[in-house]
Amino acid sequence: MIARLALLTPTVKTMASDFDSAFSAASQHLDALGLRCPEPVMMVRLNIRKLADGETLSVTADDPSTARDIPSFCRFMDHTLIASQTETMPYQYVIKKGRD
Repeated sequence: MIARLALLTPTVKTMASDFDSAFSAASQHLDALGLRCPEPVMMVRLNIRKLADGETLSVTADDPSTARDIPSFCRFMDHTLIASQTETMPYQYVIKKGRD
């Protein structure tokens, strides 16, 4: 069991590092801290409309409903949710305008 955990640890660190890279490299950032449903998704919609196809928006939010609403928004509006972090507050998301 210990050997198995040691093998998994680099993968977790790599995933966290990849998320941090994607989050910091976003074309634009939206701070939705303190906003409550439906405001975070409305702000995502307003901000993503300003982006060109393929550009990315990073979002920081502390409304628990964003864990459900932002992925649903991306599916409904044909955007790509590149990454999300909903394990700890504040939640973070990286959205790419458009589909791959």
